[in-house]
Amino acid sequence: MSEIKKLIERLCPDGVEWEKLVDNVDVLYGYPFDSRLFCEDETFMPLIRIRDVKPAKASTYYSGEVIEEYRITKGDILVGMDGNFNLEKWNDVDGLLNQRVCKLSSKNEDKILNGFIYHYLKPVFKSIEGELNSGTVIHLSAKRINKIEIPVPPIEVQSKIVEILDNFTELEAELEIKLEAELEARRKQYEYYRNQLLTFDKVVGARFDVKWMKMKDVCTLQRGKVYSKKYISENEGLYPVYSSQTANNGILGKINSYDYDGTYITWTTDGAYAGTIFFREGKFSITNVCGLISIAKEFLNMRFLYYWLSLTAKKYVYQGMGNPKLMSNQVEMIDIPIIPICEQIRIVNILDRFKALTTDLQSGLPAEIEARRKQYEYYREQLLTFKRKTA
Repeated sequence: MSEIKKLIERLCPDGVEWEKLVDNVDVLYGYPFDSRLFCEDETFMPLIRIRDVKPAKASTYYSGEVIEEYRITKGDILVGMDGNFNLEKWNDVDGLLNQRVCKLSSKNEDKILNGFIYHYLKPVFKSIEGELNSGTVIHLSAKRINKIEIPVPPIEVQSKIVEILDNFTELEAELEIKLEAELEARRKQYEYYRNQLLTFDKVVGARFDVKWMKMKDVCTLQRGKVYSKKYISENEGLYPVYSSQTANNGILGKINSYDYDGTYITWTTDGAYAGTIFFREGKFSITNVCGLISIAKEFLNMRFLYYWLSLTAKKYVYQGMGNPKLMSNQVEMIDIPIIPICEQIRIVNILDRFKALTTDLQSGLPAEIEARRKQYEYYREQLLTFKRKTA
């Protein structure tokens, strides 16, 4: 910090020039590639859509002609232009820039560095997003981009600032890679033991005899009801409403009343996540695209059933008509292994411990990542605040 201050005092004691972004930066707007040629075949060219900007990795591919003008390479600076105006460096193999995403690049790196553009503009676009946010999908227009002004300090100052801030972002990236690697190792370990512990012979078990019963004979099944977003917003409260989504633990919103109070299992009945199983405790409600399971027999442990259904429910999902479904009549026919209750509890205890290990990891490293991110944001604000030079 002191070195930067000395540089500024020596090279620009009266402040720095502010200039139009577009006078210093080329803005390449994405091309409207034919959506009929979008695919999931990784042998084709990755297509960079709005949803790919934040993870900086493609999830869609393009089977049509490659237009070289819109080729994006690793390290290019991209901005999403709908919804969330995320600015990130591309971190995948070469891809094609789709519409509603734009690329920013310095016109002259002897005057303004790409690294300086990257660090300076991240909060600028988030500020614009906040100004435009109206509760509906918002759009970043070329007209709004053309209005942006940026400081242009001496290249020596930019270089030193980029060096400092890159150190923070590189450390954060290393921590994220470490977290994902450790989580993947824990997931594989958990899945291995779950599969071993929940593999039973239908005639004679490896450790004991197993009796098989249908879900309809040991459980009570119910469906949720329609909860509109309007209803949820008008009846805001403490109690979660669970829907078919899996993000945020399936919570659609929270209201001031509840339909259920206790320990249950819920499952997603419709859509891409059909057959996803959740263990629920407390007071809550569910929507019409969720089912609810309660146990009707004392010889079945609820958490054991949760682990079993997490392993097997997806196999019963009906994939026809392009809309996956797992309805009550399908769940009723799922086979459940009935083993001694003490053995059920033993299995649950083992799998719960693996879950706890993953939870501990998810709360440890992410906290360190968040601390580094706040540190980066603090120094970014300190280093990228410049006095405007007056005539």
